[in-house]
Amino acid sequence: MMKQNITLSIDKELIRRARVLAAQRQTSVSRMLSEELQKLVEDFNQYELAKKQALNYINRGFHLGGKITASRKELHER
Repeated sequence: MMKQNITLSIDKELIRRARVLAAQRQTSVSRMLSEELQKLVEDFNQYELAKKQALNYINRGFHLGGKITASRKELHER
């Protein structure tokens, strides 16, 4: 996998706290950010797939059994 550096503007206090957390987890702030970003993208992709599948089900409709015994016109006669 090819990696690329990026520049972020983050509050100094947040960076300090992130460094402490990274040290406790024996990792780096860069790795934590990368993993979190990866998780966000994967979650979004899974959501989009689920949404597409749900819309396909809705557009296709569901057969719930039974038979139509009267026409729409017959049902709505007054």
